[in-house]
Amino acid sequence: MKTNVNLTQLLDCIGDAVVVADAHEKIVLWNSAATRIFGYSEEEALGNTLDLIVPERQRQRHQEGFSQSMKTGTTRYGTSLLKVPAKHQDGRTLSIAFTVGMLFDDQGQASGVAAVIRDETERFAEERALKKRLADLEHP
Repeated sequence: MKTNVNLTQLLDCIGDAVVVADAHEKIVLWNSAATRIFGYSEEEALGNTLDLIVPERQRQRHQEGFSQSMKTGTTRYGTSLLKVPAKHQDGRTLSIAFTVGMLFDDQGQASGVAAVIRDETERFAEERALKKRLADLEHP
């Protein structure tokens, strides 16, 4: 079955953020869910580096991993779901879960990454509260 899907419409109707960055960490694609989750408009995000959403304390580790992925053309995460802190425009910390995939140019060189991101902040807080409640009940 062949479908005629408008890619822009698809990216804007899904609930998860789709963020694409080039080999220099510059954001080149930012959908409406990314705006909803992180607070930055598409215009504010495009052309900025991923530091826009990476908390200060995670930046060095993130940059080292990103650089290594660009050199090797691989990511050690594959299709694993990553759970990390992120930063909202207003400065608050978010808990996000995402998958990341490598992008390649016509010569097979790594040219960037694509991430599909979900905001897990509320679920993570609920889970933490339930764990605390359980611990309190087990050890009064």
